[in-house]
Amino acid sequence: MIIYGKQVCLYALEQHGDRVETVYIAKKGILPQPLYNRYRDQVKFLENRWAQAMSRGGNHQGVLVEMRPFEEASLAQIKEGRFVLLLDGLTDVGNIGAIVRSAYALGVDGIIATGVKQLNFAAVARTSAGALLDMPFVILPNILDAMHELSQVGFRHYGASMEGETIESVTFAPRRSLVLGGEEKGISKKARPKLDTTVSIPMKRPFDSLNVSAAAAILIHRMSYATE
Repeated sequence: MIIYGKQVCLYALEQHGDRVETVYIAKKGILPQPLYNRYRDQVKFLENRWAQAMSRGGNHQGVLVEMRPFEEASLAQIKEGRFVLLLDGLTDVGNIGAIVRSAYALGVDGIIATGVKQLNFAAVARTSAGALLDMPFVILPNILDAMHELSQVGFRHYGASMEGETIESVTFAPRRSLVLGGEEKGISKKARPKLDTTVSIPMKRPFDSLNVSAAAAILIHRMSYATE
């Protein structure tokens, strides 16, 4: 997969050199000298027009990195954690990347994406500022299967909903999942009956809702600390 943009590329080069295959540079001096020396044999210089083509018009900022394909975690690995996110039908890679970034920073142990067959992992890696490269992440098509597997090892499921209990009033189980619904429809009808509790973020002003990635960051932070 090819990622681009200075921040995510520098992170990949600094932290995941074993996955790097080729470093494409379209702007002189974009890499710090120690990194350039480290990857000298893998560096290829190219004109900006070719960099634009490789990034499909995205803001590459003068550097692209070709890496080995993203390897999904196993479900068994995810089940070893204590705090898991379940994405129920989310498809926007910008939102998913922002959620991954917050999840990694705030202590989530793994993420299961459901209701999708595949994702553009290069785009998610980019929009997560590289956090995806360190976050156990797996796609399971059916959310009920994912919830059942987690329930079998003691997880309780908390769904984000505007009608739920206020997040400050809930104490969370030691092993817990946060279910986040899709951008348009929210949590699917088939998943709702399997939730143990629904939780909401109280608003100071009358407003419909927060963007799913912003709401996720607030809920994750609360759920990271308010445990039984």
